[in-house]
This record gives sequence, structure tokens and C-alpha cells, in this order.
Amino acid sequence: MNSRQVTTRSGAKVTVNSRGGHVRSIQAHNMRIDHGARGGRRVVTERNGRRVVSMGRGRGGYSERAYYRRGGRAYYQRTYYRGGRRYAYAYRGYYYHGYRYYGYAPAYYYRPAYYGWAYNPWPAPVYYNWGWAGNPWYGAYNYYYAPYPAYPAASYWLTDYMMSEQLRQAYEAGLAAGASGTASLASDADLTAALWSPDSLIAMNLESAYGGVFFASAARNASQTQLSKEVKEALAEEVKQQIAANKAEAENPKQGASAFGFSDPAFTSASALATSALPLSFAPPAAEPEETPPALDPKFRYFVVASDLDLVPADGKECQLTQGDVILRTGDQLDDNNNVEVTVKSSKKDDCAVGTKGPVDANDLQEMYNNFRETLDAGLKSLAENAGKNGLPTAPDTSTTAGEVPAPTPDANVDSDLEQQQKEADQLEAEVKQGSGGQ
Repeated sequence: MNSRQVTTRSGAKVTVNSRGGHVRSIQAHNMRIDHGARGGRRVVTERNGRRVVSMGRGRGGYSERAYYRRGGRAYYQRTYYRGGRRYAYAYRGYYYHGYRYYGYAPAYYYRPAYYGWAYNPWPAPVYYNWGWAGNPWYGAYNYYYAPYPAYPAASYWLTDYMMSEQLRQAYEAGLAAGASGTASLASDADLTAALWSPDSLIAMNLESAYGGVFFASAARNASQTQLSKEVKEALAEEVKQQIAANKAEAENPKQGASAFGFSDPAFTSASALATSALPLSFAPPAAEPEETPPALDPKFRYFVVASDLDLVPADGKECQLTQGDVILRTGDQLDDNNNVEVTVKSSKKDDCAVGTKGPVDANDLQEMYNNFRETLDAGLKSLAENAGKNGLPTAPDTSTTAGEVPAPTPDANVDSDLEQQQKEADQLEAEVKQGSGGQ
């Protein structure tokens, strides 16, 4: 995509889209602001050993800090804030080709017997009622996604759990962003998806209230292709592979508590995160290893998009992917900008069309992989809690053992950190607007 860079009088570097004059990014000492194709805003701030990342108003974000060190490896804690809730995960820090990566570090594993039960086919197909019919998120996205009619194994149930969580979060984020005045859920397409019904009486009432344009738009959305069976099968296979990997790790822990214990002290050194300043290109320190990110593993190809992502194909016609879309990594080699080629395999209305190809930053893919692992673990927990209920078969031992690091306690001030960051970003945007007459 054609762009130009200008520097304001205050020293901020601003990248502008040459085609429409749209500001794409702003870099000023410890803050970077990126604007998406549809106006979304991502803000990253690094200060005093802490990194704060905001995904946009109403969409939450996280605060990251150094957390733990063991065996020469550094771990980092992220406290997420979303929908009024705080939760935390730990991540291993490492490098690949000079770029920093973070890999999800489970706080616990299930016993091997439970993973084996989740991996193997169930005695008979399970017919399970998720109870989504009355949920607004499903009304908004049922034109795109439908659950399996039956589940021959846990991997299929977990695939539907993960997809439903992505779409539920996407819907709630859209509502929150709309409430903050930064997005509108009431566009014609979103209104159609949220309100359209196959019930003829309801459809007549909608046509009367909103006119023939609404009805025609609803019909078009109803005929759109849903998330295909082939893509869902590919995702279910990756779920199955990860269950097998978890089982192997539970059987032979390499860095879990049983191997090392938790005797090493936690650390909060500001210098531990100081090297992660943008643009994330630097020589790896001796304390953190060089290793290939799981997102580049040849066995892992399909990714569920976890946050808004711009895609710029070869023709330069930029489009956007949103949470719940699915992409296929078709490349294996990183280019000079740390990007790898992907192809869109499934997308919602107004998102990048299926078949669109373009580069995606390997760090973005790794974050999708982390989200996949986190959501899968949440799904395995939900499955363990519901085993033997609502038609699900009874599971074996669902007790857990300690994982790589102790579960981090969420930081209490993450919401205020994100709120303060938004204010600072607003101020920087205003200064850039006023000082855009710089060099």
C-alpha cells in the first residue's frame, strides 16, 4: 500500500495513506497508535518495564510485566481487562529471527486419562443443546456460523465452543464500542444480521417497520455461505492435535512444577521488558532462547482471527478481518518485514472476501495461536465441568497438575491503566492534528 511518513514539530512520526490521507500510525517515544481500515485504534505504551496494549474503546486490552524466571527463561504476566472482568495468563518470552515472541504458558494440565478421553471418539454421537437460540450474539452471526448437529468426539464439541466464544466476544465488543461512540452496530448489514428471522410473521413485521430494503438485505444475508464444513473439520483436527500435545506434556513435563518446583523467585525487573520497545527488532539477550514460534509449525495452518486485522493483498485494496474469521497460513518463510503469506478461508459480511491473499505479521499469528490455546483450555475446563450432563459422556479423572508456572494473580489497576492510556492517546492524536504542518 502506498504511504508516506511525516514528522510533526513535536517529533512524532506519522504514517499517512497516500490514497486518502488517512493516518495509519503514529509513533512518539513510548507510544504507538495504529488505525485500522475501518477506524479502529490499537495503542501500545511501554513505560517502567510495563507494556500496556489497548485494542480500542470498548474492546479492552491488557497490561504486561515481567513475572517469573526459571532455568534461564523469562516469563511475562498479562492481565486482560474485557467486559468489566480481569483475568491473567503467563507467557514464555523468546526470540525468532531477531523478533520477540510470547508463547502461552499453561498454569495447569489435566491428567493424561482426561486428554485421552477428549482425543478418542466417544462411544456414540452426542446431541448437545448449547442454548444459544435466545442469545443476541447468535442472532447476529447465525448467518455465518452454525454448530455441529452431533458430536462424535470432544474435538468437535471444543471447536464449536471456541468458535462460539470468538463470536460472542466479537458481538459484545461491538456493543461496547458502539456505546462508547467509536463504532455503530446499527449499520444496515449488522441490523439485518441481528434482527432477521425466518419466521414469516416476524419477517412481515420487520418489513413493515424497516421497509423493503431491509427485507431484501436480509434475504441476501440468509443466502451467504456459512463457515464451511471443510474449514470446521480443519479446525477440529488442530484441536485434536493440540489435545495430543497436551497429553504428551502432561505425561512428560519438561518445565512443569514436577520437574522444577516453584522455588525460583518471581521478578519485576524493569529492564526485563525494556528491550521490547517498538519496533521489536533487536538482538536476543542471553537469558531468552531462540526458537521457532508454534504459529510457524508446519502442522498448524488454520487460525481463527482473535482481533481486528488489516490485510493488504498484492493489488493494494486493503480489507479487514474481524474476530471469528478464519485464515490459512500458506507461507513458511518470513519476509524482511517478519510477514508470512495467508489466505482467507472464511469471513463474515463486509470482511475480506474468501480467497483473499496477503501478508500477516508472524507476531499476529502467534497471538492467534495463543488465543487458540487459551480458549481451548477454557473449553476443556467447561467440558470437564459438564461431563455426564446434557447428554455428554462421563469423563475420567478431571483433576489437574501444575503447569509451567504458577497461575498469575490479575493486576488490580489494569482498567485504570487502559483508561489513562486512552486519554494520552487522545492527547497525542490532537497534538498530531494540530502539528501536522511539520516536516
